[in-house]
Amino acid sequence: MTEEMSLLTDGTVYSARKNFQPFTSAPLEAYTDILTIERIERLNRTAERLKGIKLLELNATAEGGGVAEMLYSAVPFLNSLGIQVEWKVITGNNEYFECTKGMHNLLQGMPGLFTQEMEQTYLSNLQICANTSIIDYAPDIVTVHDPQPLCLIQHLKKPGETWFWRCHIDIEELALSVNADLYELITDCVRHYDAAIFSAAHYVVSRWPMPKFIIPPFIDPFSDKNRELSSNEIQGILAKYNIEPKMPTIVQIGRFDPWKGIDRTLATYRHVRERRPCQLIIAGGLAADDPEGERILDKLYYDVKDDRDIHILNIPQKNRRSSCKEINALQRAASVIMQPSTREGFGLVITEALWKGKPVFTAEVGGIPLQIRDSSTGYFYQSPQKTADKINYLLDNPQVAAMIGERGKQYVKEHFLLPDRIADYLLAIDMLKNLPQDRTIPSDAIISFHPWFKLAKRR
Repeated sequence: MTEEMSLLTDGTVYSARKNFQPFTSAPLEAYTDILTIERIERLNRTAERLKGIKLLELNATAEGGGVAEMLYSAVPFLNSLGIQVEWKVITGNNEYFECTKGMHNLLQGMPGLFTQEMEQTYLSNLQICANTSIIDYAPDIVTVHDPQPLCLIQHLKKPGETWFWRCHIDIEELALSVNADLYELITDCVRHYDAAIFSAAHYVVSRWPMPKFIIPPFIDPFSDKNRELSSNEIQGILAKYNIEPKMPTIVQIGRFDPWKGIDRTLATYRHVRERRPCQLIIAGGLAADDPEGERILDKLYYDVKDDRDIHILNIPQKNRRSSCKEINALQRAASVIMQPSTREGFGLVITEALWKGKPVFTAEVGGIPLQIRDSSTGYFYQSPQKTADKINYLLDNPQVAAMIGERGKQYVKEHFLLPDRIADYLLAIDMLKNLPQDRTIPSDAIISFHPWFKLAKRR
């Protein structure tokens, strides 16, 4: 992987066809000590059936967020399996990304209305993208991620192509009903897709007439954000940010976003500090498709300016290897990690934290219960005081913290590593492309690749 993140002028992030492959991932062989032979063979069998197929991944940004994080590993990994995969990002001005962040918030249930001005901004920008030939070849499969580029399909889908829409957000079917214009727009675009992929069963919008696949996200344990680090590497990052290495440390990593529960983390930290000296690190980066983050970051700086033990770190995303290593080091230096989101599509940063073997405190919302078993693989946030009491207990009993952390890591190893979830993805493609005509998937089918337990119904 190169040090500096770069794109071609047409938005290409990765393309063997254009001889532009600026980053790599570990080969499948590297997983022989982590995965069983059966899991590796499952992926190999499916990849062999699809070898040579042309796949395009299309999303809104290569900087920040879980989608980009997964694609940086998945794209070169798929390429190594014989899938001819490319990755491109759409372009847009600040007005467009303000609009799509508003759509994102509405889809996750934030109060408000989808206006005609928002619809016009959204559609006109996608028309510009379509006119610039963002798809400049003939892929067999196109996977579009999240709402930002969703409606490009109306302009660009060609006969013989198979298009997936992959929804990573905590979508609320009720929110679609409340915002009739937004529902009409999204539904009008979604109906052109051949299938949709959701992260969990309770996100599936049942009224959309197409096959629906449930495939959870994943992490790459060999990426710079997740690989093992030496103690010297960790200490070097702490010294860079003037963080005391011996003081108990609460860490929250992620976007500066209204859904991430940063206020809950701040309140919990203040209760912990009433009993013992401790420090708080809130670290993340700003994504190109999320202008709201700058406003939240500015307010956060102001709110904590008088507390020297709170470190607010806006880590630049341009130097990808460096920023990922810093996040990795901060998580590994943590005593506990918090992510008490109020809404969360899945919470890939929680998966990353669990992989570091740390006790994680998060909220029982969205796709998070796919990962956390309360008091077993982690803890659910209750209130600042109750959460602080549990954190103090773990700080007083490090052997219990280590046990919880190890359970969390083992759970990620079993369910959320890249090869398994790539196998699911390729199986979904294989079902749509290679099933005989008399065995097509019914339009109301929901196919889940992770039936190990059932989530509770939404409250």
